[in-house]
Amino acid sequence: MEQLTAEFGGAGRAGMGVGPVLEKFDAVYRIAVLRGGGLGDLIFAIPAMAALKAAYPEASITLLGTPAHKALIGATKSPVDEVCVLPFSEGVRPGEENEEELDRFFQEMRARRFDLAVQLHGGGRYSNPFLLRLGARHTVGTRTPDAASLERTVPYLYYQHEPLRALEVAGFAGAFPVDLEARLAPAEGLGALSGTADDGSQPLVVMHPGATDPRRRWPVERFAELAAACAADGFKVVVVGDKSERELGGRIVELADSGQVRSVAGELDMAGLVALMARAAVVVGNDSGPRHLAQALGVPTVGIFWAGNVINAGALGRSLHRLHASWVTACPTCGIDVTQVGWTAPRCPHDDSVVAGVAVRDVHEDVRSLAETDLGGLGV
Repeated sequence: MEQLTAEFGGAGRAGMGVGPVLEKFDAVYRIAVLRGGGLGDLIFAIPAMAALKAAYPEASITLLGTPAHKALIGATKSPVDEVCVLPFSEGVRPGEENEEELDRFFQEMRARRFDLAVQLHGGGRYSNPFLLRLGARHTVGTRTPDAASLERTVPYLYYQHEPLRALEVAGFAGAFPVDLEARLAPAEGLGALSGTADDGSQPLVVMHPGATDPRRRWPVERFAELAAACAADGFKVVVVGDKSERELGGRIVELADSGQVRSVAGELDMAGLVALMARAAVVVGNDSGPRHLAQALGVPTVGIFWAGNVINAGALGRSLHRLHASWVTACPTCGIDVTQVGWTAPRCPHDDSVVAGVAVRDVHEDVRSLAETDLGGLGV
């Protein structure tokens, strides 16, 4: 196997950030950032884009992302100037490829004459060739041994905190860190909440029971028990999720059996989700996009994580964010080692939760601790 080393592209070091900060490129006015994936994937890239904006203040940043990313950027204040939705392309945006659509996309992107293209989408096996087709003057990104080289590349090793990984890449583009984690704010004029039965008279706990990988999901029964306990404390509890998570939300409401617990899973657009999260006293969730969004908005969170995901995605601070980590290392059904994850890892067919052992009592205590001010107003 090829030995992975950093590729500096002939640049000298200008300083140190997460890793080496290399010399800036000259005359950079148009920057493209490639980051597909889910909501959390975009949020992990925000600090790197803030760094790029600070390093190149005269440049515009174009995010090459997904429809969900475009909706989030439209609902928040961020370093991104515009979003271009990616066409379906293997390893970049899942879906049926259309060669004519891909050719048209690259033709339009090349016409923009990007000065710098930054790849923040995985190890580069698919994303580096995609980035090179943009025709940018300079390219920077991550790279596994089987990926095409860019002008400057950071070795991609799976276990690394994702926002810090992206900041290390930004450093190779000459950008010093500004924030270590994402900072977002609701867009000006964002509409008021509707359809959530939330009149602001009670402190609000928002719960998100979903996760892309079902193994990362805390069991519905645990969420329901927590929801009932929070309702008994005097909280209004609202469960969120997308359309595919409606059943999860409905089951939590049914099991909690409280008039203070409601699900709006599948009912909110992105602006509604941002507005709801911003109003919450605490957000409880698995390692998932909505929990990461709440953190970026400055809302206290309690996260239920598998230990490996803490390394890659856990909140860095503990004054506003608490983590409950499961140390399971083998599939509960077949015993395969689940710590071997990433782009080359085998995946057994079992979807057993690896975070089921996290105790409701412990999560509830953290919710109460983080929301102490709001609870005090209720005399609890």
